[in-house]
Amino acid sequence: MDYKQIKIIAMDLDGTLTQHKQLLDEANRKALERLAEKYKLLMAGAGQVMRIFNQLGQFPIDIIGNYGLQYGAYHEESKTMEIVRDLSFPVNKEEIEEKARKIREKYGYTDYAGDSIEYHPSGCITFAILGTKAKAEDKLAFDPDRSKRRKIYEEVCETFSDYNVFVGGTSSFDMAPKPYNKYHALDLYCKEHGFSHDEVVYIGDDYGRGGNDEAVYVSDFPYLCIDDYRTFSQIVKPLLEENE
Repeated sequence: MDYKQIKIIAMDLDGTLTQHKQLLDEANRKALERLAEKYKLLMAGAGQVMRIFNQLGQFPIDIIGNYGLQYGAYHEESKTMEIVRDLSFPVNKEEIEEKARKIREKYGYTDYAGDSIEYHPSGCITFAILGTKAKAEDKLAFDPDRSKRRKIYEEVCETFSDYNVFVGGTSSFDMAPKPYNKYHALDLYCKEHGFSHDEVVYIGDDYGRGGNDEAVYVSDFPYLCIDDYRTFSQIVKPLLEENE
């Protein structure tokens, strides 16, 4: 990576800047404020724009949501988020349910609480292995190292071939309609705003096989790996030093 070329810092949220679904803490907020003095900041998230915006404590930043299906632009004067893009794709629920049923029967995941699939307004879906109403403690204990889901990941990808599939949360597979993933979202952002890939650095923690940052990690975008959100300020230190 040539730090001198970087103009945009794009980031994941959960695990990168915050603990899962927790508010942005003061230390990382200050780090973002320092970065914002020198770079354009951009969130690239799996969730909806407004959820990310509120989790960030309404930090002034543009946000890609739902793997690029949503895009929100921050307005400095009004301090509000304008949803510029909000796409939604139709879902064949009968077909999805049948595909999930076959995988469940093959691998013995036939006992689950609530619904098998969670459907999101965007057209993204979540294949909840333990069900949508599983107990939190059961989900946490199910697959902490992701080995169970990675064992069947390739087959899930083949079965749900119209989707980009991610090993999500603690016991599920998250899916976005193709071609939407974080690489596609960042590439589209660059095309729409006139940037080259080498002018964007991405920071993310979910870069392993099946992770929702993997598509960016294996691409030509410069990438900074982070494994603990509490080290964010150390991870970005070279970006700050380069311009001081």
